[in-house]
Amino acid sequence: MTQQPIVTHFFDEPTNTYSYVVQDPASKHCAIIDSVLDFDYAAGRTDTTSADQILDFISEQQLTVDWILETHVHADHLSAAPYLQQKTGAKLGIGEHIKTVQDTFGKAFNAGTEFARDGSQFDRLFSDGDQFTIGELQAEVLHTPGHTPACLTYVIGNAAFVGDTLFMPDFGTARCDFPGGDARILYQSIQKVFALPDTTRLFMCHDYKAPGRDEYAFETTVAEEKQANIHVGGGKTEDEFVKMRTERDATLNMPRLILPSVQINMRAGQMPPAEDNQQRYLKIPLNLF
Repeated sequence: MTQQPIVTHFFDEPTNTYSYVVQDPASKHCAIIDSVLDFDYAAGRTDTTSADQILDFISEQQLTVDWILETHVHADHLSAAPYLQQKTGAKLGIGEHIKTVQDTFGKAFNAGTEFARDGSQFDRLFSDGDQFTIGELQAEVLHTPGHTPACLTYVIGNAAFVGDTLFMPDFGTARCDFPGGDARILYQSIQKVFALPDTTRLFMCHDYKAPGRDEYAFETTVAEEKQANIHVGGGKTEDEFVKMRTERDATLNMPRLILPSVQINMRAGQMPPAEDNQQRYLKIPLNLF
């Protein structure tokens, strides 16, 4: 029988981000997926309110955190992974192709030799097909690039956490116009997700309330996505998807927090090193993206 993890969601409305605690009901061990560090861009101030809500839940449920997992290097919110790791002692994991993302954005932000581009900021770099455990729960990694080169889907029992690969069926799919993105590769990655059992529960990293829908949503199934996803469901071909995705991406603005998010998240959520006045700074590359 397929294992059924207990999944608890946490929603950050300012960034439309869902974070998850995935719990093994047999052992009270858990993982945290796609955490959020609150950020006031205008003031340049961070806050741990969202992460503390997760920690409070873990404390109340008396859970042990085995893993802090990232589905990819997020471009729309800051990760709270270092703060959560400090509080829990859990291992931090991401896809092995983080090295590609680090190389690309390390150059873009002129990060210098102090910035290691080998993924060493993380405890585990996952490859496609890798397996790991959360207590007694079995988990498998699918490499699902296209939105970014390093995107992963974590398949944990009968649940899969797809990052930005898919959205709810009425909203579609993720953009592919960031450096290293590729619409054709995203289509192929989605087919890997669609090959999971139809009853597999799919958990979104974001929701933006599609037109006509009043409530935020975060969970669907493989069967529902295959049938009804407005971008890739209903038997749409790869060429149809690539044409739609490319034309749509050309109309989109850059995410509001992409510049601070990427240069922090490529460091596993760590801030850039302090300068000689002991102050840390974020860079804003002009006319680059």
